[in-house]
Amino acid sequence: MKHSIVMVVLTACLCASLAHAAEAPAADPLQSPEGVVRELYRLVCVPAGGDTDWNAVRALFIPEAVIVLRVSKDASSTFTLQGWIDDFIAFNTKAKSSERGFEEKIVRMSPMVFRDIAHVLVLYEARMLDWTRPASQGVDSIELIRKGDRWWIAAITNDLPNEEHPVPAALKD
Repeated sequence: MKHSIVMVVLTACLCASLAHAAEAPAADPLQSPEGVVRELYRLVCVPAGGDTDWNAVRALFIPEAVIVLRVSKDASSTFTLQGWIDDFIAFNTKAKSSERGFEEKIVRMSPMVFRDIAHVLVLYEARMLDWTRPASQGVDSIELIRKGDRWWIAAITNDLPNEEHPVPAALKD
């Protein structure tokens, strides 16, 4: 009889604990550099039949942010935040991302934080959701600053690994 009462009490406590955990709000991604980076990649993905919330993307950056993207084997382009968003919109339109779906997912991150600055090196894979071939890999170097009560993206620099320039050691298994 004692064991039955103990089991009932333990089960009730466990259920109450699980219910409380389910009600607990998710951690605010803006409270850590890694959270901001994860949120950026989540937001730029486009589900088939969906679209990107560019206002939510914009809200992750300081207004003066700079984005530098590898655009060919020997060239990069520098964008303002709005210029990068416009370029991404043009890519999504040309690639028909809203119809096909687009995913850019983090494979590995290597963060470094010092006081109110952070650097997050990211290995990502990008693909259209209807591709049968493997995803393309890229490396983003993301600089963040803590201003006020949250982290903000200040800059992104992008490059593409190849045989001559493989994925950096910090991002390997």
